[in-house]
Amino acid sequence: MEKNSKIYVAGHTGLVGSAIVRELKKQGYENLIFRTSKELDLRSQSDTLDFFKKEQPEYVFLAAAKVGGIGANDKYSADFIRDNLEIEDNVIDGSHQGGAKKLLFLGSSCIYPKLAPQPLKEEYLLTGPLEETNKAYAVAKIAGITMCQMYDKQYGTNFISAMPTNLYGPGDNFDLETSHVLPAMIRKFHEAKESGAKEVTLWGTGNPKREFLHVDDLASACVFLMEKYDSPEIINVGTGEDVSIMELADKVKKIIGCSGKIVWDSDKPDGTPRKLLDTSKINALGWRPLISMDEGIKSTYEWFLDKYGK
Repeated sequence: MEKNSKIYVAGHTGLVGSAIVRELKKQGYENLIFRTSKELDLRSQSDTLDFFKKEQPEYVFLAAAKVGGIGANDKYSADFIRDNLEIEDNVIDGSHQGGAKKLLFLGSSCIYPKLAPQPLKEEYLLTGPLEETNKAYAVAKIAGITMCQMYDKQYGTNFISAMPTNLYGPGDNFDLETSHVLPAMIRKFHEAKESGAKEVTLWGTGNPKREFLHVDDLASACVFLMEKYDSPEIINVGTGEDVSIMELADKVKKIIGCSGKIVWDSDKPDGTPRKLLDTSKINALGWRPLISMDEGIKSTYEWFLDKYGK
């Protein structure tokens, strides 16, 4: 990418998209184009195609998606697969028809089989059954990966796919019905601290292990890959380290300063037992994350306080 290259960030108001915009601007890329969901519904094939043919962006970051935690994925599974398939199909095909030089598609670590060996290597894709609670979302992401690969094969495009681990950071979703585990914890512990609650109830047993990546680290990886990576094969983006949900809860509780006792609701689903990415491929290219978990949680909590009030 050149500093004056025309770059489209799909989903620029979301957690990932807004971080990519920050990173691009930080690195001196200024010729950026955006559309809000009200201005352009990426689920509309005709509207999306018209946009690409008119604007003809040279580089596309596909960060637009319908996302959510275990509860939302399970409850609204039809919405998750439909909306994500429509967005992917329209943006990938639109990028091709609009003559984009390169596209980066953002997948998810949930594409890997539920019981795959750990850490998760890129070649484990499609080697076993998926986790049922987010199967619809995972299948949609696998379709997006495959679509990029087949466009590369048939049309000679340069559409790459990155698989980030669990993300968090400024701009996250703190709605308890639809949020992911870390922002949900931040909100629950904050509210318990404010109300003086003696107990805080969290989902599951606390035993599953998860890897967490600050969204600003993901954004730096996305720009890095757009500049350095040209293979149709997927590539993992993560920290290479994980913690149990129980350990995470203790960490968040301490950072927020909540004194309530943690109660685990084991009637709620745990999801995949463990999900740690093998990041040796991207590390070998020269990229590594810079933000520690303690630092990341603190800054995310500060953003939460600024956004939702102290």
